[in-house]
Amino acid sequence: VYPLLWKQAQSFPLFPALGEMESHMFECVNQAAVHEELEDETRRLCDIRPFLPVLKLVTRNCGRAERLLDSKIGVLIGKGLHELDAINDQEVKDFRSKMFRMSEERMQRVQMMTWMEWLQACFSPQLETSGGATITDGVAERPADLKVIIHFDQSQVRVLHPYIRLCIQVKEPPHLTLVHTSTVKAMFDKEISAIGQVQTCVWDVSSLFKIVLVSGSKVNAEETAKVQVRAGLFHGTELLCKPAVSSESSGRSDHTWKDSTLEFDIAVCDLPRMTRLCFAIYAVMDKVKKQKSTKNTHLNKYQTIPWVNTMVFDYKGQLKTGDIILHCWSSFPDELEEMLNPIGTIQTNPYTENATALHIHFPEYSSHPIIFPPFDKVRHSRGQLCGHIMERDPLSQLCENEKDLIWTLRYDCRENFPQSLPKLLLSVKWSKHEDMAQLQALLQIWPKLSPRDALELLDFNYPDQYVREYAVGCLSDMSDEELSQYLLQLVQVLRYEPYYDCALTHFLLQRAQGNRKIGHFLFWHLRSEIHMPAVSVQFALILEAYCRGSIPHIEVLKKQVEALSKLKSVNELIKLGTIKNARSKTKEAMLTKEAMMTCLRQSGYSETLSDLHSPLNPNILLSGINVEKCRYMDSKMKPLWIVYNNKLLGGDTRGIIFKNGDDLRQDMLTLQILRLMDLLWKEANLDLRIVPYGCLATGDRAGLIEVVSSADTIANIQLTSSNVAAAAAFNKDALLNWLKERNSGDALERAIEEFTLSCAGYCVATYVLGIGDRHSDNIMVRSTGQLFHIDFGHILGNFKSKFGIKRERVPFILTHDFIHVIQQGKTGYTEKFGSFRQYCEEAYLILRKNGTLFITLFALMLTAGLPELTSVKDIQYLKDSLALGKTDDEALKQFRQKFDEALRESWTTKVNWMAHNVAKDNRS
Repeated sequence: VYPLLWKQAQSFPLFPALGEMESHMFECVNQAAVHEELEDETRRLCDIRPFLPVLKLVTRNCGRAERLLDSKIGVLIGKGLHELDAINDQEVKDFRSKMFRMSEERMQRVQMMTWMEWLQACFSPQLETSGGATITDGVAERPADLKVIIHFDQSQVRVLHPYIRLCIQVKEPPHLTLVHTSTVKAMFDKEISAIGQVQTCVWDVSSLFKIVLVSGSKVNAEETAKVQVRAGLFHGTELLCKPAVSSESSGRSDHTWKDSTLEFDIAVCDLPRMTRLCFAIYAVMDKVKKQKSTKNTHLNKYQTIPWVNTMVFDYKGQLKTGDIILHCWSSFPDELEEMLNPIGTIQTNPYTENATALHIHFPEYSSHPIIFPPFDKVRHSRGQLCGHIMERDPLSQLCENEKDLIWTLRYDCRENFPQSLPKLLLSVKWSKHEDMAQLQALLQIWPKLSPRDALELLDFNYPDQYVREYAVGCLSDMSDEELSQYLLQLVQVLRYEPYYDCALTHFLLQRAQGNRKIGHFLFWHLRSEIHMPAVSVQFALILEAYCRGSIPHIEVLKKQVEALSKLKSVNELIKLGTIKNARSKTKEAMLTKEAMMTCLRQSGYSETLSDLHSPLNPNILLSGINVEKCRYMDSKMKPLWIVYNNKLLGGDTRGIIFKNGDDLRQDMLTLQILRLMDLLWKEANLDLRIVPYGCLATGDRAGLIEVVSSADTIANIQLTSSNVAAAAAFNKDALLNWLKERNSGDALERAIEEFTLSCAGYCVATYVLGIGDRHSDNIMVRSTGQLFHIDFGHILGNFKSKFGIKRERVPFILTHDFIHVIQQGKTGYTEKFGSFRQYCEEAYLILRKNGTLFITLFALMLTAGLPELTSVKDIQYLKDSLALGKTDDEALKQFRQKFDEALRESWTTKVNWMAHNVAKDNRS
């Protein structure tokens, strides 16, 4: 296109002013209504999908290679880098500059790798470490520095003088000037003052902390309402002092408050480094409206409550000063105290046009910037401890006396109970800077926790920067395999980090760039939520940093992004076709299936969808689509069932399901926990044959699910064995016969054992996780005997109800036909069923021992501020199901009661349904 354009342009009078052809590029407006520079000339217009059929010629601002990389990264992460360039935020600029430098260094190191080192970095084989000699880097061969010894009074100081060494090398005499120390100090102060770096330590500021409310706009209150602002200072979820409340202001939209200064009952010197300032704007309704209402009095008294949070110290540790405008988020809390939302995001609402805006002012307490002191300023003292509190249930609450005791005896904690660090941190008085100083010093000498124990310290109860840095230091001992297990939570916890440049971000980038599989999932976990306003900039910055430090990975990921875009187009085509042909079901199915296959056969689709690494598992190469076997599923969102031929599997096929319109994050979370349960059971030498199939959210209500081969639903198995659909569920032999058809002799014995073990595993897992909506369509069995569950839309007791009555009557599913298989078709209580029951009890006790870990993983999702995935109520459900706080005997008794309940319900349901069907037949 460029040569043709240039040839035509030669006939115009200003052609010489264009300059070189290579210094120009095309730009278009894309589907997201954003200007996109088309640096990559190999992309087709059908893939770019410009919003209008217009291309604009623009001048390149920098080198072609750099622009091409920027363009690729922008397309890959789903956010143009020009959007990041346009953000006028010094923190964003500093973070990008630092990451750019680190990425260049990383790429330089990659270029120096041997092919074996590259292979290990990209494909990360699990190898045993050898006991060979340590590889040196040649430091010992370097010439020694010349040391100059300076004698002054009775002391001796050793200093390095590379300048003198250089002078000797070039055979020039060194020129030294003797200067009085007071002169040097004056020069230093003058230099520092000129660049504004004379600083005041926050611990030297005894004034009470205060802020000024300048104005509020777009409040949208009723005319008669009185608008107030509530502000609170939090460290994690701990309220540091009594919230401050403004005076009242009348009006609908714009507001100023008479007493505009809000003073807090805490000195500036006692503010923790990670203090959050949380605001809520609320309208107090008039008395007439309150009396007329018959509904909830609180909701009538207070109108919709916008909230917003900001940090008191900036990312450099400097106390904020000056004016700031905060754009609020909307919420509908149930209680007055819930107006303030300390675990909510500290990002302001990017949709500023309709958002309530709060203009505030941070006053100055000193003529110099006020900074939080670094580690090297800290002092500490020692103490003693008696350890009975430490040996208690780690989830038990501490009373104030116990907190005081733990803090007094903190050094004994370090010596004898290092795993008690979370309890110690909850005992710190964060509003006393002396305690904070001593804690920071103590963290430097605290023994490392195990990575699993350290995860808890990333919860919102532990917001202190140094605590989180300590926790990340402990995580560095994780193997790549273990890190993969917890990557989902670690990515979500990034939401809670108030500053872009933090220890957790560095840790994840470092490990991702050292292991391509971790990099793959880090990319997709971030990319899948790039559309969310609260994390859009943060996740885009991390994605950009990853891509710049992993340039060879870009093309592999780009191919996956393009393939998913094609699948979305096919899905939308099918949805459109089913709407148009809704009157004729048969006609609809034929037309849309034909349209789908025609679409998949087009070269633009088949090329993009072939030879790509599976987003579900980057170790699997999906070669080519088997179009004849592809179909769409008959549910509301019309998921695509895509079948691939796989060269590496000897002609076998591999299936994936593409969903567009369903949020897969809860399924992904549940399957992650199932994988962890499987791992914990195996560590205890109990393999319950769990099938945690692949599931990955890839975008806004979109994602992929792995198809488990040679498996069918219980519903289909029962239906194919019975001529009458109504009686299918009560054919107790159906499942056993199905397994017999596919296994004979010893293979059948093994299949029944597989069924027994997996049934035990899923019974315990569904009970502990409160997985609801269980029926024969979402329980499957493999031909090898493994039972497994699918579709985890209802967990932790959030069950469906009908006519106000809960549909879930039992803690887990243990049907009559399952028991029939376990007992190999025999009746009565058999030894086989006794073994099954023993497996269940053993599995339950293993999960109980690891209860803190499960609580931590769900608490980290809560920390991330994902109320649709987890809540305080959900975590309490988990504590109750694991009977935490009770003895093993009490917990096992509770579990046995639930087990017997499930058995009784199984028989009762069968008898009731049979009686119902007999009555129905008699009426007929």
